[in-house]
Amino acid sequence: MTGKLIVFEGLDSSGKATQTKLLVKRLKHHNIPVETIDFPQYDHWSAVFVEKYLNGEFGESVDPYQASLFYALDRYAAQKKLQKWLDEEKLVIANRYTPANQAYQGGKIKDEAERKKFLEWLDNLEYNLLALPRPTLIMYLRVPLDSTQKLLETRRQKEYIKEGNKDLHEKDVQLLSATKEVYDTLSK
Repeated sequence: MTGKLIVFEGLDSSGKATQTKLLVKRLKHHNIPVETIDFPQYDHWSAVFVEKYLNGEFGESVDPYQASLFYALDRYAAQKKLQKWLDEEKLVIANRYTPANQAYQGGKIKDEAERKKFLEWLDNLEYNLLALPRPTLIMYLRVPLDSTQKLLETRRQKEYIKEGNKDLHEKDVQLLSATKEVYDTLSK
């Protein structure tokens, strides 16, 4: 047996953390070796550019190629740990992973041909150049945008957000709608 990487994906407040906790509880109940990881790794040195970006410190509009580097390098900082867990034949449950980069940054690109080019570039960057392990299974939690927006209004303040309770992505409903479309395409 080899380890497996299971990823929960979806818009903010779609239930990824909740489903991760439920799955891990079940796996532990059955004595299945499991590790968890959240991306971005907020409050870790590797997520400093992600945090600055989501707080608007690089401006309101950051090129998807540039922004995707922030997230990819945060995952790269965990690459050896992920591979170690997989080599130890553990189930690794990730709350977000590479598809989030594809969906959120790809959602900024309206032209389908340009988006396809970007997604191919990003796939090469994350899986070939940075040698991140490919997920074994990706579970996309598809929740209506208006439902996630309501849940965002009631959630507790996140540590990395400097003002208000929403980050740059969460404030941009048009981006979230486009992100949802990219997630739909990726899930097919």
